[in-house]
Amino acid sequence: MMVIRERYLKLIRPFYEQDLIKVLVGIRRSGKSVILTQIIDELKEKGVDDKHIIYINFEDYDFEELTNPKNLHEYVKERIKDKKKYYLFFDEIQNVSSWEKVINSFRATKNTSIFITGSNSDLLSSDLATYIAGRYVSFTITPFTFSEICDLLKIKGKEKQEETFNDFIKWGGMPQRFMQTDEVSLKTYLRDIYDSIIMKDIVKRFSIKDIDLLNRIVTYILTTPSQTFSPDSLKKYFESESRGVSLETLYNYLDYITRANLISKAERYDIRGKRILTGKYKYYLTDLGFMNILSEGKKEQTGAYLENIVYNELISRGYNVKIGNIENGEVDFVATRFDEKIYIQVAYLLSNDTTIEREFSVYDKIGDNLPKYVLSMDKFDLSQNGIIHKNIIDWLLEK
Repeated sequence: MMVIRERYLKLIRPFYEQDLIKVLVGIRRSGKSVILTQIIDELKEKGVDDKHIIYINFEDYDFEELTNPKNLHEYVKERIKDKKKYYLFFDEIQNVSSWEKVINSFRATKNTSIFITGSNSDLLSSDLATYIAGRYVSFTITPFTFSEICDLLKIKGKEKQEETFNDFIKWGGMPQRFMQTDEVSLKTYLRDIYDSIIMKDIVKRFSIKDIDLLNRIVTYILTTPSQTFSPDSLKKYFESESRGVSLETLYNYLDYITRANLISKAERYDIRGKRILTGKYKYYLTDLGFMNILSEGKKEQTGAYLENIVYNELISRGYNVKIGNIENGEVDFVATRFDEKIYIQVAYLLSNDTTIEREFSVYDKIGDNLPKYVLSMDKFDLSQNGIIHKNIIDWLLEK
């Protein structure tokens, strides 16, 4: 089973022939490698021959020696035989020390188009990244969106879409999870990814000593998605659990978990003052499936899950997403993309007049005429006063 990830390919295509480095960043096993193979397939269809395509996956033990930058440089140089353009694909580049120097050398001295992937959200924020500063374009790759899942499984009709959506809420959209045939293998698959992220992308990379504390923090965040909290509130929580921890340690661990792309941190934005507010943030799971393997027996939080899904969808559509802060209230999302700006409220069900009033009236204090949405699971259109109401499933399936 394979889905052509057109949502990302159409963004990357304009850069195929440019010397800007194409950087694909996302959580481990979110499908970055598959997108690289789909790009390679498109290049071959355009007539590029195999000898001018060099692909290296740095998590493949066959290429272990190439994690040394000098070895990598020599390996690629030996394969560049003429003046024609070469297409270089480096998968999980963060495993190569000083990779920025090597990549920039190829970009500056050879006729190349370079594509790289990485599992660390700070792949481009190190001191070494100055070597490629201004010379790259980056794309955030998420697990499958709901519309991609429906394409993959060929889901048609409202009833099947709702059934698939309930499964999506529970198990998320990690691509290979759809190859698992039963719940036991599905949980094992997600647990393996989770353990790999914890051990490789956090413990090993940041030399974590207190693994028990790390797991407690991750479990707390992953089982309380879409919640506003700060390191101070986390500190109080652990103190109530008789587990003392310093604020500095909490700040560091939250940063490491975010940098491993397991969660995303959404900043708060003062809509009237047009400024970022510091202190409290919301954290969203990159994939809800991880929550399910850690939260057995816990109360379901459908509203929080829906909010998390909408956040991830906005990210996959290329929006920059913040939490809107207004006087005595909050707008779930302020989403910007180039010159476009929209506001979104998310609710489970608009079950009575009080709920409808609460969700729609939050926009009363925003004086602009930009698009404003309320998304819920209701099947009737409750749009009013210029505010657009949509069913969440319908909104997710919009092309």
